[in-house]
Amino acid sequence: MPTAIIADDEDLQRGDLRRLLAQAWPELTVIAECEDGSDALAAIAEHRPDIAFLDIRMPELSGLDVARASAGRCRVVFTTAYDVHAIEAFDLGALDYLLKPITPQRLAQTVERLRGQLASGASMPDLLRMMSEVDRHLRAGAQAERIRWISTNAGSTIKIFPIEEVLFFDCDSRYTRVVSASDEGLVRTTLKQLQQGLDPALFWKIHRSTLVAVRAIADAQRDELGNLTIQLRGHPEQLKVSQSHAWRFKSDVYLG
Repeated sequence: MPTAIIADDEDLQRGDLRRLLAQAWPELTVIAECEDGSDALAAIAEHRPDIAFLDIRMPELSGLDVARASAGRCRVVFTTAYDVHAIEAFDLGALDYLLKPITPQRLAQTVERLRGQLASGASMPDLLRMMSEVDRHLRAGAQAERIRWISTNAGSTIKIFPIEEVLFFDCDSRYTRVVSASDEGLVRTTLKQLQQGLDPALFWKIHRSTLVAVRAIADAQRDELGNLTIQLRGHPEQLKVSQSHAWRFKSDVYLG
């Protein structure tokens, strides 16, 4: 019996894909549903599914990151909202993708292809090589979509924050604080929306409510309970790191 995982940070999208798969491929068992990239990686390592359906835009690790890290362990199908750069990149890399909203007709094509591959025992593609091509193409196309500045309102005052001056974003249930070394403001933009417009190599999510500029991190201190706190350059505020994001602070070399 073939098995699969579904990774998408939207509950509704996961449910829709699960329902469509049950209709198109009754023999397929969905053994895990994940709402972020870290959970998806853990599920792949634990369950060794035949197929992973990965949303390309997820918190922490994107679907691209998960595919790269799990290369060779399972077959990958990407799901994506309309993104011309993503579609061009996947076509270039000969990787399968499903465009949201997913239609039964398009899913049937993917299911037929996957069934054939599993039945024939065909070897999996060189995912690492393909992902490097996709990544280069997406990076080139996404440059024009990056946030360059943030505009905040405070009464009759409008503040402009160039993105290169922002130290961190901190979100509560209604507003997101935009903080620089000398000022701060509030915007009605969710952290998820901001994250989609920021370069993930330059801004890290360290908590469900916090994004921090990597260049602004001075050091990370661990207390006696193992909790991490970040000290910033040029700002006295300290930021907490949740356990699910502590992996970013292991000793390593990061390449942009």
